[in-house]
Amino acid sequence: MDEKSKSTPEQIVSYILERDAFTQWLGIDVIEVKKGFCKLRCTVRDDMLNGYQITHGGIFFSLADSAIAYAAASYGRLAVSIDHSISFTKKAGPGDVLTVTAKTISMGHKTGVIQAEIRNQNNHLVAVIKGTVYRTHKTFE
Repeated sequence: MDEKSKSTPEQIVSYILERDAFTQWLGIDVIEVKKGFCKLRCTVRDDMLNGYQITHGGIFFSLADSAIAYAAASYGRLAVSIDHSISFTKKAGPGDVLTVTAKTISMGHKTGVIQAEIRNQNNHLVAVIKGTVYRTHKTFE
């Protein structure tokens, strides 16, 4: 964590999640968070499906985006996404339980790179996301 922040990774994620209505709507549960790492879980609902009756790609992206944001923020400074790329490897449907694990690859003074993997309840990889974040000077107190 940055030397200026007095908050723990768990406190930071709790603070952000309390104010994040979209992530709350997704029904995300925080499984684990530590410096540079975040694991989240959610269950796919019918209102998360696209016209083909499979999970909308935006749900995968949003789940990973939250995990990447929390992993980046766990260092103690507010970080915002500047680039993400996603690869879908398997479809998911209603009732599937998706778990995303975000791990920091590199965290510099101004930018960081975090990779996230989303797996279903059978531990099958359904998406891989790489995110780049910009680290502001704002700290979590």
